[in-house]
Amino acid sequence: MKLSLLFSILFLVSGAALAQEKGLRAGAAAVDISPDVFPIELRSGKSNYVHDPLHVRAVAFQNGEGRAVIALMDAIGVDREMSDEAKAIVAERTGWKPEEMLVSGTHTHTAPKGGDTSPGRIAYEKKRKEGLIEAFTRAIESLEPASVGFASAEEPTEVFNRRWFLKEGTMDKNPLGGYDQVRTNAPRQNLLKPAGPTDPEICVVDVRTRKGRRPLGLIANWALHYVGGIPTVKEADGKVVGMASADYFGEFARVMPYRFGGNPPENFVAFMTNGAAGDINNIDFNSTRPPRAPFEQVQLVAAKAADTAWQAVKSIDTYDENPVVATRQRLVTLHYRVPTQAEIEKAMQLLELPRKEQAAIHERTGSVARNTVAFGGTENPGTEDVIVQAIRIGDQAIVSMPFEVLVEIGLEIKEKSPFPHTFLIELANGGYGYLPPPHQLELGGYESWLGTSRFEKEASVKLTKALLEMLDELKAL
Repeated sequence: MKLSLLFSILFLVSGAALAQEKGLRAGAAAVDISPDVFPIELRSGKSNYVHDPLHVRAVAFQNGEGRAVIALMDAIGVDREMSDEAKAIVAERTGWKPEEMLVSGTHTHTAPKGGDTSPGRIAYEKKRKEGLIEAFTRAIESLEPASVGFASAEEPTEVFNRRWFLKEGTMDKNPLGGYDQVRTNAPRQNLLKPAGPTDPEICVVDVRTRKGRRPLGLIANWALHYVGGIPTVKEADGKVVGMASADYFGEFARVMPYRFGGNPPENFVAFMTNGAAGDINNIDFNSTRPPRAPFEQVQLVAAKAADTAWQAVKSIDTYDENPVVATRQRLVTLHYRVPTQAEIEKAMQLLELPRKEQAAIHERTGSVARNTVAFGGTENPGTEDVIVQAIRIGDQAIVSMPFEVLVEIGLEIKEKSPFPHTFLIELANGGYGYLPPPHQLELGGYESWLGTSRFEKEASVKLTKALLEMLDELKAL
């Protein structure tokens, strides 16, 4: 009798424990990866200055066996090798699988470069890798009962397609001496019409603690390139030097917590991922913007983004405490482009010219011609297996590609997705240049030149097909 009673008590206790564990659990983390060994190497050259901090931020989700953790690094991109190494270490520490982890770069153009052999660059490469590992690990290890809601709102006033058809007779030569049908960031007096659309939607995944509904994490997504206009430093010898900055992505993460009213919620992590923004920037080609102070435009754009994200959050009616959490990952084999024989012969002729004559044709003539010759011969890499991921968190789908993705690709995936809420994160789990859809590749322009764009014409079609298949699999769960 006593033994039976003991078993009954144990059954009730274990049942209560299981009930307590049921449902969504989430965690968030932010790790400062600002450089501390100088000089650092920026795109503008060597520098000893940091304007605003750089971070890796992460939010993790788990419901039963379903897991997903999404991290964002303030970097121009995250290379595949570092991403794979960091995920492997986190998997060993936490038991989570690498395919349950997604990491992308904000694409700020004022983050330090990695690699090389200078002390500053070696130290920074080490710091950002360790920061990624720490952010992933801390987010996973801080899981607590949570709920999640999804919404979006539009901010169209700061997004513009930068590829343009021009007035007849105003197109400059491309790097190989021919003429494209469109040009990127063309002179205003020559503009005819944009070559593509924009996507003004700011999507949000709002994560709250289950007890007290305290803000825990917010993942936003917007199809907009970096803004720029970061302050510089004039040194004693008169030299003007750039400063490291997280651009509007970092400013969004700083101000977004204040949108929840009063003091920022404790341990709340918000970040803005980069959507399909390969041809979308912050330059209004149809009007003249008033002159800005350094960093002012970054602050204005970040404030608008935070306001719009707040409006989206306010529109959420229900928060799901028991959403399906699941991930899918595929390696998709893409073929590198092979130039035509005529293109190879033209490139070889151009490379015989003095550099000054090459530059007179186009400032990128040398690099594009060298790539054309290389890709037309034995140096062509052949194929590349790239990672694409699809994540389901309840009614929200998140997909990723390791490219700067032109906006039409993201819009197509949103339109064809079986989920009511879908967005794409670009430059995730590696970086392989621009990804134009086939018709944009045919139009030419900067995003299509061999070097900035390196893969077969149908690359975006293959990747989109794979992602939509994965979304159908996740929807069936």
